[in-house]
Amino acid sequence: MNTAIKVEQLSKYYRLGVINNGTLFRDLQSWWARKRGKDDPHAKIGSTREDGKEGFWALKDVDFEIAQGARVGIIGHNGAGKSTLLKILSGITVPTKGTIKINGRISSLLEVGTGFHPELTGRENIYLNGAILGMKKREVDKKIDEIIAFSEIEEHIDTPVKRYSSGMYVRLAFAVAAHLDSDILIADEVLAVGDAAFQKKALGKMNDISAGQGRTVLFVSHNMAAVKSLCNKGIVLEKGRVVYSSENIENCMAWYLNGALADKSNKTVSWYNSGKFYNEFFCPEKLEFISADGILFTEAIPYDKEFAISFSFQIEKQSGLQIGFCFDFYKGSEKIFSIGIPEDEKIEIGEHKFVFKIPSHFFLPGKYVVSGSGSLKQHSWIMKPDSGELVASFEVAGTATENINVSFF
Repeated sequence: MNTAIKVEQLSKYYRLGVINNGTLFRDLQSWWARKRGKDDPHAKIGSTREDGKEGFWALKDVDFEIAQGARVGIIGHNGAGKSTLLKILSGITVPTKGTIKINGRISSLLEVGTGFHPELTGRENIYLNGAILGMKKREVDKKIDEIIAFSEIEEHIDTPVKRYSSGMYVRLAFAVAAHLDSDILIADEVLAVGDAAFQKKALGKMNDISAGQGRTVLFVSHNMAAVKSLCNKGIVLEKGRVVYSSENIENCMAWYLNGALADKSNKTVSWYNSGKFYNEFFCPEKLEFISADGILFTEAIPYDKEFAISFSFQIEKQSGLQIGFCFDFYKGSEKIFSIGIPEDEKIEIGEHKFVFKIPSHFFLPGKYVVSGSGSLKQHSWIMKPDSGELVASFEVAGTATENINVSFF
């Protein structure tokens, strides 16, 4: 087995603002204490320190090895360290400590704007990226027509990219990253900026360059369907550490979706907003599993009993846009169905509760995970799908002794 990437004890430490206590006197106290090697009298309790300065470990002692031709999904909640890892592998930032061994040339598609010069045209940026990869002009000449055709922005290819929309930017950036001669392709969540048709086209291209050309792909996304369709292996990050990895991407997805709930003693776990998530246009408060008479379930739900999913939220400010909110149900790594707030529902400012009734025998016995997502339609995400911001679980207990056909709603 040829190794494409090998990472050992990789760590990245970020220092937070060293002095910013709100007043000059307190800033001087902090500066003088640190100058003498003393503890900062205004440091936050529980903050970590490195070289006498407050900060946090974005990555800590990360180890993994990726074979050539592998399609690896990097999975984790927001703040897990995924983007930091890709930036280090791409050479955009340097690690605090640890070693990285890379066999081959890397092309990357990270944040919108990375790798392009805004004053240059799309065509000129194609040649610039080729030069960065060590390609000669004649080599880029052979590829440029294919790149432009794939990006579908032929009319604007000789326009400075600073005038591009984010969608146009991503189309060209992906076309460049996928078609130039690199051995390893790294793609972050930036693909979500493109429309659905281009996302499908991009995923198909990544499948082709990996399975057909033997190139290595590292893919970060909160879209579990996209991860499953593209990747065959996975790594799960949590708080800067590798907490799980597998040669089977479905095992990683199941661990990611269930891992946060696996250590709970109760068999059915509701979700409550602890204050970590807030949005003035749509703020979820709780998701509970209740019986037909309103009793909260904490143990397994009997297979032959009706139950309901109660979802409470509040609206503090009207956005003028339609709110869409959806719950995806997973059994293992498989999404089995979704329910959501009706599209024609008019939601005013104030407290709201929706109750979704579930008939008996609808779910077969087993463990299920519910993941919430929401958006201001045609504008922006409030909570991205599979982001891990709203996750609950329930277990159905009993024996399925008969085949019962149930229609939902």
